[in-house]
Amino acid sequence: MAKWTFLTHHAHVLLAVAQNSDVPLRDIAAVVGITPRSALTILNDLESAGYLEREKRGRRNHYVLHPERPLRHPSNATHTVNDLIRALLDVT
Repeated sequence: MAKWTFLTHHAHVLLAVAQNSDVPLRDIAAVVGITPRSALTILNDLESAGYLEREKRGRRNHYVLHPERPLRHPSNATHTVNDLIRALLDVT
């Protein structure tokens, strides 16, 4: 049987950051089930596309999400990152 999920690793990384804007890279990787290098690549993708920004705070990163950004797929483009976060996380 093929192993697949409904959400991409990019979505899972975004959700991990939404839950904790100070989450360490290794924790993102562990939650998503990918390597830290893959998590870093995804964070770079999300940052270059304008979905988040990284701020250095001492030796750690703090992430600032841009929840107003539209989702990338044309069939979902009327929805925002905030819509995704609210739908999948217990956020009020």
